Amino acid sequence: MRRRQFLSAAGFAAAGFAQAQQPSGSAGPRARGGMRSASSGFPGGLQPLDGGKIGNTGPMKITGIKTFLVGAGGRNWVYVKVLTDQGIYGIGEAYSAGPDEATIKVIEDFATWLVGQDPRNVQYLFDVMYNTTRFPGGLIVNSAISGIEHALWDIAGKSAGVPVWALIGGRMRNKIRTYQSTGGATPQQAGENAKKMVETYGYTALKMGIQAPGEMPYNRATRETVAHVRAVREAVGPDVDIGVDVHAKFFEAARAIRLGHAIEPFNPMWMEESIRTENFAAMKKVSDHVNIPLASGECNYMIHEFRPLIELQALDFVQPDICCCGGVLTMKKIAAMAEAQFIMVAPHNPMSPLATAVNVHFAASTPNFFILEYAAPDSGARKDVLKEPLMVKKDGYLEIPNKPGWGVELNEEAFKHMPPAPWRRGTSFRSDGSPYFQ
Repeated sequence: MRRRQFLSAAGFAAAGFAQAQQPSGSAGPRARGGMRSASSGFPGGLQPLDGGKIGNTGPMKITGIKTFLVGAGGRNWVYVKVLTDQGIYGIGEAYSAGPDEATIKVIEDFATWLVGQDPRNVQYLFDVMYNTTRFPGGLIVNSAISGIEHALWDIAGKSAGVPVWALIGGRMRNKIRTYQSTGGATPQQAGENAKKMVETYGYTALKMGIQAPGEMPYNRATRETVAHVRAVREAVGPDVDIGVDVHAKFFEAARAIRLGHAIEPFNPMWMEESIRTENFAAMKKVSDHVNIPLASGECNYMIHEFRPLIELQALDFVQPDICCCGGVLTMKKIAAMAEAQFIMVAPHNPMSPLATAVNVHFAASTPNFFILEYAAPDSGARKDVLKEPLMVKKDGYLEIPNKPGWGVELNEEAFKHMPPAPWRRGTSFRSDGSPYFQ
């Protein structure tokens, strides 16, 4: 049953919601969604004050939502553009989950709920989407909500004439520390890549993966990972932080514990996703038996999944993803829960430069922010999707935008040359033919 049908049956849907028109713009090969007529809101819901004014700004209504599915080479990026009757628009990014067309459809369906609403009531519209969905969302629904929520904050900042960070706590730091992931098939290559990255961008921290294909014996996986970590440590010296990302390749907590002890001599910044995130008790078991910091959270959603994980003290760093955890305000709430437990926040950020910009506003205003995952937008799709992407300085830090809203704009003209393509994560198989998590 479509959501608007459910709402109508329950008596909540506004009369006269317009059906989506055909795509109206030429902003890209997959731009969708034109203008929609305004509705009268949800009977019994939030009523406007003073004729719809907020402070010194006039009334405003959402008139439509556009989506853009953009090919990034190997995967897609999913963008949201919320339009208003005042000519102000906001942009956001939903997580690219693989079935990206599904995320687009959910966003388009949510649009039928939101047309006619004041976009500046961000928490209210979040609750309308989240509560009326009723069942806890998964990756697709939560990504759609997150991308829309970003766009609402962008509108709120532009309407008030201030950057978003000024609306969510104000600025408390001068710049944003970043790290980037390295690669390397051999220890020598890993070391060389890490050294070059530090020299090029001035990073004070890096991240690397482990060597552990599913069929690799325990001892070999540990030994080869240690060799890579040792090579990176020797290449960058004693003071550059190194994150070691297990990427949940281990099913058994004991195996993660073994690796934690093996890499401890190289003083890692953290061991990330040491095991899969569904079993919080198993994560606590790892925490109780290793002496190095632990990080995780990219696969967790909303405050309700992070609360027990944080209360268990199973992590030293939480890593929510602002494109699927629920958006900016949800991530602020997660950070507040973590702060009360003396846990730092290091956002997961593998998406596009727009997601980076959104994260920078979060980081600028959050006391227990630690570091931001980042990929320098100096080539390929990352260089083109924004008109002016945030570029790391030579000290490994990003500047904080001071323009209204996010302070960045989509380069919709470039989308014409970036067609999307179907993609999914590769499946890995053990030597006996059984699939394993990678």
